[in-house]
Amino acid sequence: MIHEAGLQELSYLKAVVKESLRLYPPAPLLVRQGFQESVLIAGYQIPKKSKIMINVTAISQDPRNWTEPERFYPDRSSNKTFDHKGPIFDYIPFGGGRRICPGISFGSIVVDFLLASLFYHFDWKLPNGIKPQDLDMCEKFGSVVTRQNHLHLIPIAFTNPKMGCVIICFLRRRTRTRVHIYAS
Repeated sequence: MIHEAGLQELSYLKAVVKESLRLYPPAPLLVRQGFQESVLIAGYQIPKKSKIMINVTAISQDPRNWTEPERFYPDRSSNKTFDHKGPIFDYIPFGGGRRICPGISFGSIVVDFLLASLFYHFDWKLPNGIKPQDLDMCEKFGSVVTRQNHLHLIPIAFTNPKMGCVIICFLRRRTRTRVHIYAS
């Protein structure tokens, strides 16, 4: 059974989540109300009260901030501490500064706990002998970025079959996930 205290020991899982959020931020664009006065930034005149769009995806894949920015490399976050309050905003999947998502701590714990529980209770396989390299990884762009085609997985319970059934039923009823889980 996974307990909250044990989550601190799952450093690689946390690194995978951070790297996933860096590559695929939940909100790829942030919209902010502009300044009270006109301002000159990097040679550009920004009129007062302009709407400012922040491209989170571009920031999180900027080669000035990240070595091999398009590569999925979870170990890159193991030595790095992310400061969401500034002044360096190179990792902002939940926004940053005064306008940061208020649920960042809760959301992070829930994601870590859910993934740890799913990995603890199940092995996973793709249906009908599909190979991982054959998956369609195309994205659909909107207010959030999602997969163009849903991911289908089959869980194989290996600890407690009754507990596995409870988790599958809970996921089917409670989430609008883009991952479809089938009982085997």
